[in-house]
Amino acid sequence: MPPTRVNGIVVKAESFANNLSVSGSVEANEQVQLRSEIPGLITGIYFKEGSFVKRGQLLVKINDRELQAQLSQALTKQKLAAQSEYRAKMLLQKEAISKEEYDVALADLSSLKSQTQVIRAQLSKTRITAPFSGKIGLRNVSTGEYLTPTTTIANLVSINPVKIMFSVPEKYAGQINLNSKLDFSVAGSTRTYSANIYAIEPSIDMNTRTLQIKARADNPSGQILPGSFAKIDLPLSNVKDALLIPSEAIIPVLKGKKVFISSHGKAKEVMVETGQRTDKSVLITSGLTVGDTVLTTGMMSLKPEMSVIINIVNN
Repeated sequence: MPPTRVNGIVVKAESFANNLSVSGSVEANEQVQLRSEIPGLITGIYFKEGSFVKRGQLLVKINDRELQAQLSQALTKQKLAAQSEYRAKMLLQKEAISKEEYDVALADLSSLKSQTQVIRAQLSKTRITAPFSGKIGLRNVSTGEYLTPTTTIANLVSINPVKIMFSVPEKYAGQINLNSKLDFSVAGSTRTYSANIYAIEPSIDMNTRTLQIKARADNPSGQILPGSFAKIDLPLSNVKDALLIPSEAIIPVLKGKKVFISSHGKAKEVMVETGQRTDKSVLITSGLTVGDTVLTTGMMSLKPEMSVIINIVNN
């Protein structure tokens, strides 16, 4: 039979970066719906919508006149109880009263001090402050409105840095490491951003068979908005002297996988072991060496010791 014309590639060592493309979402570093712990009439709003606020900054003030009056009354009672306790203490030292009578005076003073502390705690709740520094959103209340604990005042978000939430199939779980870098892009922007993995779920989700991961990315300009769709390029491994061949050269057989190579102008079967794949190539872990000529066409008609004429294609 005349020689069969086939295409082939010469195996060479090259750097191989195995990347995994997944989708995820952008989350705020911190996010909260501002609400009041107690009901009351709003007497002042001290923030501008869409502005940056600092931690501890006063945002909303609730009417506290009744609580102030209760505090004044409690402080007066506490002062009288303190004087009574002092007199009882002096009398006890002179043995003019019993220890039990002094204990009653001391208990009254302690009780009034506790009541004062409760009122002060209620007063502190009339001042709604920022729990962390961040950007405040659109407000849903107005001055003079009666505020309840179920009413959302506004959303407060911290977006520098931002978190990238995504999942990978369980077969890649062993290749994910903390502090690994990844690249991602968001819809509406051509820019590529970088992030570092800082948290990995300790178990596989049984429903989706995926591993959840979080990464953190700097966002000083605020261009990355929470809720955005993120397209993530996650590097899994790097092989310096990798042997890659086109995936169409691989022939599945009963005992594994084989390829045809050219040996002295004749086709020769070689069993190979494969590793990771890309869209077009397969990583060969054993069976081939640098310089081998792997046949890439005519796989179905090739037989061992068949004469071949090879057209070398650059891979």
